[in-house]
Amino acid sequence: MLDLRPTCEHCNVALAPDAAEARICSFECTFCRACVEDLLQGVCPNCGGGFVPRPVRPALNLKGDNWLGKYPAGTVVRHRPVDLAAHAAFLESLRRRPEE
Repeated sequence: MLDLRPTCEHCNVALAPDAAEARICSFECTFCRACVEDLLQGVCPNCGGGFVPRPVRPALNLKGDNWLGKYPAGTVVRHRPVDLAAHAAFLESLRRRPEE
């Protein structure tokens, strides 16, 4: 079950459960679209993976009790601003790796 974290880990902007601008990696690291596109260049600073739009959990009980009322979004804020210089060096190291 996705945690649906409440904020961007870098800039701490609020990301509601239905936020279209929320992005996650396969480890659920959560960032806003602006940080992913403008600062992180689509690479997760925590694991090196890519990002996808975060799915939306229905706000209404449409089928089988699989909704926010039964499975609420997470409330723990993980505000860990990215060291952008270190991330730039990480991105450069990825660029120098041979294609797989």
